[in-house]
Amino acid sequence: MSINISSLIKKLTVLFLVIATLILGKAFLMPIVIGGILATLFLPFSNWLERNKISRALAATFSLLALLIAFGILISLLTWKISSLLDDFDMLKQKAIESLSEAQTFIFDHWSISFKKQSEIFQNEQPSLTDLMQMTVGSLKSLFTNLVLVLAYFFFLLYSRSHIKLFFLKLTKDNQKIELEKILKRTTEVSQQYLLGLSKMIFLLWIMYSIGFSILGVQNPIFFAILCGLLEIIPFIGNITGTTLTVLVSAIHGGSFTMLLGIVITYGIVQFIQGWILEPLILGAQVKINPLFTIIALVVGDLIWGISGILLAIPITAMIKIVCDHVEPLKPYGFLIGDLSSKKKREGRFNRVFNKLFKRTKTP
Repeated sequence: MSINISSLIKKLTVLFLVIATLILGKAFLMPIVIGGILATLFLPFSNWLERNKISRALAATFSLLALLIAFGILISLLTWKISSLLDDFDMLKQKAIESLSEAQTFIFDHWSISFKKQSEIFQNEQPSLTDLMQMTVGSLKSLFTNLVLVLAYFFFLLYSRSHIKLFFLKLTKDNQKIELEKILKRTTEVSQQYLLGLSKMIFLLWIMYSIGFSILGVQNPIFFAILCGLLEIIPFIGNITGTTLTVLVSAIHGGSFTMLLGIVITYGIVQFIQGWILEPLILGAQVKINPLFTIIALVVGDLIWGISGILLAIPITAMIKIVCDHVEPLKPYGFLIGDLSSKKKREGRFNRVFNKLFKRTKTP
């Protein structure tokens, strides 16, 4: 019993040290983790360029340019659609003022707090202009610094990946090097499967949401489709948040009850297609994480790294699961993190749905 307790204490101590390191080393670790995840995403493209007789340095450079172009296109789309939203700013402002007035009346009627007192409380809670400017400048400075670091890590991790692999092999005993190479290869392959699959799925979600919102007559359907698709990076919370924002803005624009109900129905249909067809077909079962550990990963990510931690939580947890699945002593932890349903049940369920939707007619 004492040995088990000693082992448990050691494991908890290591876990505590890891979490403390992640918190204290946030400024250093966060950019390199983001850069590493993005490098993994672009690794197939870089390998393809190298197979076509392009040097590794040029392949890494072209991958960096492709990343910048992808970011540029996404930011351009969002900026274009946000600018169209700003055309209705006066109307939205008027709606907000009316809602605030109704809220103040409700507070006065139920708690007898005068309008003057409410205004004083509201003003006291607002930060000063100087504080806002300092926060804005600090945020922009941090964003620019982290962006430069992410791009630098992205390039050099792609360029130096063989050197880093040799480093890990040198740390390993000779009789374990073959197994380590298999783990590194498999981890990279399944990580790419997850990241590329997630990108493909988000793109398909953009198309489905755009079609659904356009049919319903939602204003700026492409913007809300992009928003709902991007928020899919955060499971459960993200898609519900995107749909809720779409419903609220549509209601402010005077959308009918039928339109609002249609948005919710569209969300349900898209989630059905995503969960029963897209995820089994694109992501596969090897990187599935059960809902309990999905929520735990999001909460821990938020506690450690804030918003960035929430965005990185699922990819990192998926990679941890991959490592656990291929290291014998860690396999129970991979099983614990993994999907609750068995592989056979998942495949059978997917095949039944797929056959119902795409059943071929028999020829006589």
